[in-house]
Amino acid sequence: MPMPALLMLADEAAYRAHFEATYCRGPIVTFDGIAVRFRKRDFGHCCFESDRRTRLKAYFSSKRAERLDWIQAALQDPGADLRVGWDNSRKRYDYDRRVAIVSGNYVVVISLLANKKSAEFVTAYLADSGETVQLIKKAPKWRKAQK
Repeated sequence: MPMPALLMLADEAAYRAHFEATYCRGPIVTFDGIAVRFRKRDFGHCCFESDRRTRLKAYFSSKRAERLDWIQAALQDPGADLRVGWDNSRKRYDYDRRVAIVSGNYVVVISLLANKKSAEFVTAYLADSGETVQLIKKAPKWRKAQK
């Protein structure tokens, strides 16, 4: 499925307004029926990057912001490569996290809630390094009826 055109807005405030209008007014339903909720604070997870030293997401990334509309497209793409997420703190796979890879290297992560019919948005990013995508693709395939 082709991704939407890059979003070219004036500044960070315009991207934030677009994010809130598109994602924070109600859930986005995935192709397989999971209602994904977004919070205003999630803007930072998908539109800011960290420096490698501090790991704090302190830098607005136009590269990420231009792809805001790709989040919905990825969630609703039945052809997305779906994988089980990784829990870095526990150093194991987390079957309540779903990672969608589209367009070869665009990644969207959601966290399923207890009912498995709804989820929260975690993050989205362009995986610039082939190593990142290879690492994600080592994860087990995600299936709706898991766990």
